Amino acid sequence: MNASALGLQVQGLRVAYGDFVAVADASFRVEPGASFGIVGESGSGKSTVLRAICGLAPMQAGQVQLLGTDARALAAPDSKAFRRQVQMVFQDPYGSLHPRQTVDRMLAEPLDIHHLDRPQARIEEALDQVGLGSAYRFRYPHQLSGGQRQRVALARALILQPQVLLLDEPTSALDASVQAEVLNVLESLRAHLGLTFLMVSHDLAVVTHLCDQILVMQHGHSVEQVSAADLAAGRVSQEYTRSLMRAAEGFVRSGTELLTN
Repeated sequence: MNASALGLQVQGLRVAYGDFVAVADASFRVEPGASFGIVGESGSGKSTVLRAICGLAPMQAGQVQLLGTDARALAAPDSKAFRRQVQMVFQDPYGSLHPRQTVDRMLAEPLDIHHLDRPQARIEEALDQVGLGSAYRFRYPHQLSGGQRQRVALARALILQPQVLLLDEPTSALDASVQAEVLNVLESLRAHLGLTFLMVSHDLAVVTHLCDQILVMQHGHSVEQVSAADLAAGRVSQEYTRSLMRAAEGFVRSGTELLTN
């Protein structure tokens, strides 16, 4: 594990929009350098958890803390330190990039906000990390494929050198072959940079392969938390989790098939 790796702790999280409760009560801990997955059907609240963590959804109750390897709370979501260390990659690479900005401008913007030096070198490094290179710096989103757009979104998340990535179904809008490419990039980034992942996905094969621990959610509630090995082997305690496994058409228990095709 990277000695500087950071993790997350979420306790008693509640998110409501008027009378509608999107997340009733969610609690979990992501150890520094680990990869944690959240699964559930549409409307289960899993993506809302990510949005609440990064300040895009209103929290009515609960705590979110950035944790160091010594388990002390280091920063809260309303701090600039938290925002630099925790970055999010959205589901739709077509909607998350500004259509009238070049890749270079989109990557430079967070550097300007956080007053970081060496912008040119940082931009080139981020593009190299996601396998694009500096040749893509001055292209617009419409000049990129779906997989390339999602790599740019990854580069934008990495430009501040965060320790925690929030991944909201980062491959679901892509074709199967492109999904495999992006997932392999994610796995390589985690291994080489010592990143901590919190990933939302409806694909049990993907989440079983990439994540160490998995939280199952239903109707805004935590149903159960299992290890990837237990989920892959079907060692679960709740009928709802079993129903997700039965509903996952083409679910590959090892999760390796998708990543090696």
